[in-house]
Amino acid sequence: MSTLITPSSRRQFLTLLGLSAVAVSCGSGGGGAAKDQTKTLRYQGWAGSVILPELAEDLGFLDDVKLKWVGNTISGPQDIQSAATGQVDFGGAFNGAVVKLAARKAPITAVISYYGVDKAAYNGFYVLKDSPIHSARDLIGKKVGMNTLGAHSEAMLDIYLQRHGLSQADIKKAEPLVVPPVNTEQSLRQKQIQVVVLGDILRDKALQTGGIRPLFTDYQLLGDFSAGTYVVNDRFLKENPDTARTFVTGIARAIEWARATPRDEVIARQIEIVKKRGRNEGTAPLKYWKSFGVAETAGRITDKEFQLWIDWLAKRGDIEKGQVKASDLYTNEFNAYSRKDKADKPSAAKTTSKSGS
Repeated sequence: MSTLITPSSRRQFLTLLGLSAVAVSCGSGGGGAAKDQTKTLRYQGWAGSVILPELAEDLGFLDDVKLKWVGNTISGPQDIQSAATGQVDFGGAFNGAVVKLAARKAPITAVISYYGVDKAAYNGFYVLKDSPIHSARDLIGKKVGMNTLGAHSEAMLDIYLQRHGLSQADIKKAEPLVVPPVNTEQSLRQKQIQVVVLGDILRDKALQTGGIRPLFTDYQLLGDFSAGTYVVNDRFLKENPDTARTFVTGIARAIEWARATPRDEVIARQIEIVKKRGRNEGTAPLKYWKSFGVAETAGRITDKEFQLWIDWLAKRGDIEKGQVKASDLYTNEFNAYSRKDKADKPSAAKTTSKSGS
């Protein structure tokens, strides 16, 4: 039986997220010569999944840059907080969480999109087939299980409720709760919660089992869009620009490799990666993988991917209007992917000229 995180825990988490991040050194040296730049990047993974940097490394697209796994996370906001404080060298989260952290003057910059929403890769809010929940208003007083708070799923829930005319007072009566992703389906079926957010692999596995139905999806709400970015500490970028370029460009190539490669081959590669890393994880759910959902070519970032959430957070009162400017949150400087770099064959990533921001 899964453990649910209560509203008090939610407040503690949001308080932590709201703290100004401390700029901690992410590398040694002055960031001059390439030989002085770090070539090992610490990161957090996701149990049972292959993240794009892991895929890029396995394909040989990271050249001489290596990844060092330090543990797993189920929370994007926690992951980027760790990047801001130097506990890891990069972290990924929903763009709204990036906006919130940047608004607190955290020393981070988004460098590439890594996940998004399309007709194949989306998150749905599901209920049991015989559930009395059929509309937005039916969510008042109901528990909604999701992987973390203050991120993608909570944003989608808010937007759905707003679009269906619920007041802020009623919106607050729908109760988002943290449930580890591997336990979400079980928690719904055991009726510990009334609604659950399921995406991609876990969604399709649950749908195949049957007995659940969708209330709405983020694809229905917003269509195709890149939803999350990897962020890197500003000091790391200053001291290790060549490493950052190799890393970001390698991820860009992995995005396009996955887009151009037959789905069965991408799945087989991910299964192979999970087996090789030896973390005692099952690989069966990976057969449901369909897409990373990144909208823009090579994961390049545009203002619109942040402006939506800047406006949303300002409307909620989480940030002040005008406090954050979209163009200040990201750079494409380290993304040197070009069409000629077609990643149909694994090889070392190229480090060419900057793509510009």
